[in-house]
Amino acid sequence: MKKIALEEHFITPALEPYMRAVMPNLPSERADHLSQLMLDFGERRLAAMDSAGVDIAVLSISGPGAQGEPDAAMAVKLARDANDRLAAEVAKRPTRYRGFAHLPMQDVPAAIAELERCVSELGFVGSMVNGHTHGVYLDHPKYDPFWERMQALDVPLYLHPADSFVLPYVLEGAPELLKPTWEWNFETSSHFLRLVFSGVFDRFPRLKIILGHMGETMPYHLWRFDSRTALIVGKRPLKEAPSFYLKRNMFVTTSGQFDNVPLIAALSALGADKVLFSVDYPYEDSVVAGRFLDAAPLDEETRGKVARGNAISVMNIKA
Repeated sequence: MKKIALEEHFITPALEPYMRAVMPNLPSERADHLSQLMLDFGERRLAAMDSAGVDIAVLSISGPGAQGEPDAAMAVKLARDANDRLAAEVAKRPTRYRGFAHLPMQDVPAAIAELERCVSELGFVGSMVNGHTHGVYLDHPKYDPFWERMQALDVPLYLHPADSFVLPYVLEGAPELLKPTWEWNFETSSHFLRLVFSGVFDRFPRLKIILGHMGETMPYHLWRFDSRTALIVGKRPLKEAPSFYLKRNMFVTTSGQFDNVPLIAALSALGADKVLFSVDYPYEDSVVAGRFLDAAPLDEETRGKVARGNAISVMNIKA
């Protein structure tokens, strides 16, 4: 079955040092290989897509990108350069590639302007934000104008993992738990929940937020979020129960979670319209990702939605 994949990474020469600085502790030859794959937009990437049955890949910067730059003015330049380079590659292969905008979240007006440019002029289908920006999360009130623009443009934001701003004490002395094994999971799910409990989705009810890795375990927790927060004294008021916002505003992808248990849980908890296919190229094996969805115990209507139908709907893709 032909697929659309959403968490497929590239890098630019200017942003490669930021990426290399936060990579997991890999052998140098493995890190070099990953960098080379992300710098390539040609035959190697296309062959990987074909091996998974992916006809369209939505490309995005491997984090933190410009968000890792301390100087806001430089971050704006880096983000614009990355988007221009991606737009040029999409123009070369318009039937195979789409793009997520890379944004300088240090400067909110600049991020809004770049988002508008990428969607309205470059034809990008959404944005990807790599977690917090120097410890500032997206529930900060300064981002409300950004969320207003995201909602008006009717495109999704893919909330991608980032390292913890301050390493939680529980992870001290346990290097096996850092980064993709576990740290990024609860960092990203906590970031999304900050959006919920700060009322972002009450103020901007049409927002579409995508999380990878089958929702960072959150589909398992809907009942408990409602049950436990009902007991909190002095909590910030929400119009609905927490699970309502996860079911309405959150979409999840299969990136890096090629297992039937979380797939069935996500579909059961969120519905067949909320799960989308991704590989997490080049960090995951495209063949494994494609075979997983092709063989998953789903009816063909649901498989088609996950493979491409939901992506077309969420991102208004003309495939």
